[in-house]
Formats: sequence, structure tokens, C-alpha cells
Amino acid sequence: MMERWTVFFMLVCGGPQLVRSGCENRVCNPRMGNLAVGRHLRANTHCGSTSAEHFCNYDEGSCVPRCGVCDPAVTEQTHPPSAMTDSPFRRPPTWWQSAQGVATEILQLDLEVEFYFTHLIIIFRSPRPAAMSLERSQDFGKTWSTLRLYAQNCSGQFGIEDGHGCTEKYSSARPCSGGEVIYRALLSWEKLEPYGIEARAQLGLTNLRVRLLQPQKCPCQLKEGSANLPTAPYGIYDLILKGACLCHGHSDQCVPANGYQPTRHRAHHVVHGKCVCRHHTRGDHCERCDHLYNDRPWKPANSLTGDAHQCAKCKCNEHAESCHFDVSVWLRSGQRSGGVCHCIHNTEGQHCQQCQKGFYRHPHRPLTAADSCTPCTCHPLGSVNCDSSNGDCTCKPGVASPHCDQCMPGYWGFGDYGCRPCHCAGDCDPYTGDCMTGSDVDQNNTLFRVEELFSALTVPEKCVCKQQSLGNSKLFCSRKYTYAVKVRVLAAHDKGSHAEVDVKVLKVLWSSSPLRTIGGILTLYPESWTSRGCTCPVLYPGLEYLVTGHKDARKGRLLVNTKSLVKPWKTSLSRKVLQLRNKCK
Repeated sequence: MMERWTVFFMLVCGGPQLVRSGCENRVCNPRMGNLAVGRHLRANTHCGSTSAEHFCNYDEGSCVPRCGVCDPAVTEQTHPPSAMTDSPFRRPPTWWQSAQGVATEILQLDLEVEFYFTHLIIIFRSPRPAAMSLERSQDFGKTWSTLRLYAQNCSGQFGIEDGHGCTEKYSSARPCSGGEVIYRALLSWEKLEPYGIEARAQLGLTNLRVRLLQPQKCPCQLKEGSANLPTAPYGIYDLILKGACLCHGHSDQCVPANGYQPTRHRAHHVVHGKCVCRHHTRGDHCERCDHLYNDRPWKPANSLTGDAHQCAKCKCNEHAESCHFDVSVWLRSGQRSGGVCHCIHNTEGQHCQQCQKGFYRHPHRPLTAADSCTPCTCHPLGSVNCDSSNGDCTCKPGVASPHCDQCMPGYWGFGDYGCRPCHCAGDCDPYTGDCMTGSDVDQNNTLFRVEELFSALTVPEKCVCKQQSLGNSKLFCSRKYTYAVKVRVLAAHDKGSHAEVDVKVLKVLWSSSPLRTIGGILTLYPESWTSRGCTCPVLYPGLEYLVTGHKDARKGRLLVNTKSLVKPWKTSLSRKVLQLRNKCK
């Protein structure tokens, strides 16, 4: 499955940049990020919209109220919807807050084109709602479908059991602040082809809507003396919609799409929606072949084999700038070629291999020359056509000469239907049809000679992890690392409950038990899992690291956690680590 889900590995690693080796003849994908960044997130209300409002809230683990004022006239005291989509690492943190007395609230994010998304994280400043729903549209708001329902009591609130489209996991009143609501779109990702119809149906979206249906109080408010303190029904620190530009494996970069309207405070890490297409594809999502590359059907890239499924160039002999795919032509060719060229330069045929009527192939010009098809010199009235291979004229009845522009002897009245036979015992006037006898014939027999009777004729979020220092020998020895290897990270997999990172072993510095031979593939098991959908320490696919950690004796797994020593590889690291280990003996 490693290759199949390259497009989604950022879900696990959480790094800001996808490490790529280019798109040449292989699957490639744009980076992932927060689709909400740089876009307008709408809410029905926000606090202080009409006048300043007082409010209080409680930190988790403390029932001491923290009170303040929401006043849009003061920058530090305004809490608009845009505060949900700025950096989640700002200090002091920012948040959106609803107006007082609101029971239901709707948040909506409208995207300018279709994107893929993998998961949603909402971090509340207030207690999480007792009931809420998550909805999406795939047709720019014309129709909506429910992705997930959340409630303290699914049966009582929505009439369905927990686990059947509704979950009770994220609806408790605790924590009073900092509680998360999470939705993952990839619960069965290991069975899903990333670029297939089923994946697009499951992961594509143009609009996201969050309905906050029932606020609830922090348990601290139930204590005597706290019930009358003003509290905001809803408050949200961050809304993170993780996703990527939809390019079907045919692009590694995206630019702003038509209709994109940046927010006033535009962030640097906007995930744009128009693919810069590779593999001779085009369209906002690289969903069709380029103008001159329709010789076989368009396909998304194959993530299983890594095949880019590049669009093939039509064979047009350089006499076309575009072509189209014809399935009947494709089937007749045994599925080898289905491109039909849109010919120019007076050519025609599937491959522009013939000259149009009225033109012939010039014998002294290359087949691909723009002027290789030369106009015939046949008279338009006197000729039926000309031979496209050599320019020879085919004359109408009664017409002669190389250019079909004269009547044959015994014919007259050159016109649309050729020449008519003379109704004379001898010859007749070629223009009037009058019979000519005797001396008239003798005088005019030089007008037509015998030879005149014949023709002569182509698409970041940060994952902040504290790293172990390499300089403290006592701390290093106390860790009692059981292995140290140099590896190249190949890919990372989100298994839902844990992460797995595939690496290629480049060098074994030491190991308490035999490892696979150098060059073999191993799996590392990061133990530390964050709420941002990433692991600590961060391992970026494509990069090389020194990894020093412990082995799970019971399961035989190589573990990586916050106590592990993980450093981007440098040649000097090998000597330093071995010196530290020698001090531990």
C-alpha cells in the first residue's frame, strides 16, 4: 500500500513540504495543508457585533473563571470567524466566539473548486457542543450530505445508535477548554484506490458546513456562585481541514484557481486548487488529456504500480495542433491508437496523411512540411477532382487538356456539366456548337491536337517536536539504546490507532539483535501521537536520518518515541554516536 497512498502520507508525518523527485513518468502529488487557511470561513454570529459583551470561561482542571470583554472596536478584544483559520501556533492564541444567547450556530467554508480532504480537527475554547453535525457538498452547495453526527446521546438526540453515523466520543462537557472534535475520512483507506471513483466520492468536497446544535456549560458553572457568570455558548480556537488539490496523480504543484478570493490577511501556506498539470494532461484537476495528446483514453495515475499513465501524442505528421479520442477508432486498432487529428495545412485523414480535395502531395517537399499539400491546377468547372498523390486532373465528360479547361474535338459548350457532343457530321464550333465543314475544318483542325485529348497531369501545518540532544553523554547512556541505524524514509502510513514508517536501511551502527541486511526494508513504529495528526519525532519521506532507539522485545518492533535520537543524516554523526556509546561501556 506504500505507493498507493503517497498522496496522503502527510497525514502521518505532518511536515510542511512534500519531498519529491519530480513527475517524469511517475505518479506525483501536490502538498497537503489546511484548506481553511487563506479562505473566508463564515459564521452566523460573533460576539460584540452590536455592542461590547462580557464573558467568562474556565481552563481545564481549574474552576477559577477567566473573564474578559469582546469588543470589535479593540483589536485585541475582537474574536471574528477568521481567528479560526489563522496559525494555530500564535501566542497568545486567537479564537472565534459566538454571540451571547445563541443556541444554534452554523459555520461554513466555501471552496472555489473541488478538493480532496482527509480529516477535520476543531479545537474548542468553550465546552464542546452536546450535539453537532458535520456536512459537505460536492456540487458547490446545491446538495448536502451528512458526514458525521456528534452527540452526548446519539439515540436521544438523533434517533440512531452510537457508531452508526453518530459518535458520542467528542461531546462531553470536559475539558472545559481545549477539547477536540475529529473527523477522519480515511477509515478504510487501505482498501481505497486514491484516484478512483470511490475515493473521489468519499474524499472530494467543495463546501464544508458545521452545525453547532446544542451548547453545554462547563461543570464548574454548576457550582454555587458561578451559575450567573456570563459565558459564550460557543468558542473555537482552530478549525483545521486537512486536504490537497485534486490532480489525479498528474501534478506536484497547484496555483490559484479562477474564483479564488484571498482573505485580507492572506497566509503563506494556502492550498491552491488549480493543478499545474504534467503528463500531457490539462484542466483544473488534470482530468483530461492536452490538445494534441488524445491518442489513448485519459486515465488517472496508477498509485499501485506508480505508472503515470501519461497521455499519448496523436500521430498527425505535424499537420495538427489538436486531436480528439474516438473509441470506435481505438477498438478497431486493437486498442493501440484512438486519436483523430484536427488537420490543418490542407490535409485530412486520421493522421493528416492525405491532402484535401483540390490539393495534391508535392513530390519534392517533405511529408511534414506545412506546404506539402499543393493546390491542384484543375479548372473548377471542367474537372471532377485531382489525384491527391500527383495532381493529375480528372475531367468532366467532353473536357480535355491537362487542366480540364477546354472541350475535346467534337464537343462544345464548356460549363458546369462538361462539354456537349456536336450534332454535326464533322466538327463544331467549341463555343457555339455550330457545325463546321470543308475549309472550316481544315482551318480549325490545329485548335485541338491529339495530346490535348488526354490528361498530362499535432499542488503547512507545523508539527513541533522536542528533539533529543546529542551532546549529553550521561543522558545518552541512560537511555540504553538498543539499535542505531542510518535509514532513508520511504513512506508513512496512518493506521488509525498508530503510525508505521517504512525505511530502507543504509547502515547499521549497532544493534542488540540481528537486523536485516543493509539495503533491506524495515518498519519503524512511532509511539508518540499528537492531536495534529502527526508523530514525534517527525520523519519526512525521502530524507535520510540517524535513528537511535529501542526494540520492543515482546513484539520485535523497532520503536521511535520522544526519547529516541533522530537526526537528519550527516557523515560526522556516525563517529559522534559511536564515541558516545563507547563512553557508556
